[in-house]
Amino acid sequence: MISNQTLQSTIEGLKAIARVEFCIMDTEGKEVASTGNISVNGGAVAEFAKSPADSQEIQGCQYFKIYDEQQLEYVMVTAGTGEDVYTIGKMAAFQVQNLMVAYKERFDKDNFIKNLLLDNLLLIDIYSRAKKLHIQTDVNRVVMIVETENGKDSNILEMMRSYYSNNSGDFVTAVDENNVIIVKDLSEGESMKEIEKTAAGIEKFLQKEHMSGIHIAYGTVVKEIKEVSRSYKEAKMALDVGKIFFDEKNVIAYSELGIGRLIYQLPIPLCKMFIREIFGDKSPDDFDEETLVTINKFFENSLNVSETSRQLFIHRNTLVYRLDKLQKRTGLDLRVFEDAITFRIALMVVKYMKYMESFEY
Repeated sequence: MISNQTLQSTIEGLKAIARVEFCIMDTEGKEVASTGNISVNGGAVAEFAKSPADSQEIQGCQYFKIYDEQQLEYVMVTAGTGEDVYTIGKMAAFQVQNLMVAYKERFDKDNFIKNLLLDNLLLIDIYSRAKKLHIQTDVNRVVMIVETENGKDSNILEMMRSYYSNNSGDFVTAVDENNVIIVKDLSEGESMKEIEKTAAGIEKFLQKEHMSGIHIAYGTVVKEIKEVSRSYKEAKMALDVGKIFFDEKNVIAYSELGIGRLIYQLPIPLCKMFIREIFGDKSPDDFDEETLVTINKFFENSLNVSETSRQLFIHRNTLVYRLDKLQKRTGLDLRVFEDAITFRIALMVVKYMKYMESFEY
């Protein structure tokens, strides 16, 4: 349904062009929107609504009926008499009627996209409804999720719709209060690098609008409309996994998650069992800051002792001493690939458990 605010801004725009006062009433004679300097009799509007006439001159005003699929929805009242005012009023009523059709179509498309994302449609319904709504079924698309700290208190949904207003093939919607979802239409051959640039552009736009805590995640490119829900699920996972393992990044792609997306799907009891079997009563993140920095830098440099010691500004023997000390404490030698993998996964598992525990309180 078109909002009263939209109707108000529409007739104010029409008044600015035509220099005529307008008022939109419902079928019971109650005012919906008005440009101000026009007095309308509610009873006369209600009587006109019941009459068979589509337009009529009443008490120095022109009355016009506005329909929504043959159902009378509003009465447009234009101040003044004569042929010129009649023509302006007729055009204004036609404009509002077309606006209602456009909004209804957008609502129908929005509803379809929401159900598509949530896997609420049968395969046959996807294609039949897409055809009816003139939505292409065989173009490349990617789903992006945008989240800000402002959440439901902001008008981010309308902001993003405004940002994509010129892209007819893109859809902007929301299935909850926290996130905005963009189903982006891609041109043939558009690469993931270009999608990353698009995401960075959205981030920049929201920063200019003073939005904080921005996180943007996107799934993989799909070629059929039936696969859009898969890209959405991937984007959702990327958003969550990104917060756990890539908290320094504001934009994250599903393809960048690596082993993080596997750990994210592990049940917590299994994670606890894994940590207990490897470290006993200890936890791999119970180390001091110096040890943790050493471990992370060692992993960053692909277990290269010389390069790690250079970047840490320490002697090679100092690094070897720290690794030996860690081996005595944990039983894992990070210079051995298998032990390094085990330790790396253990650190990620602990990070995941802490993130999940934060939602329990």
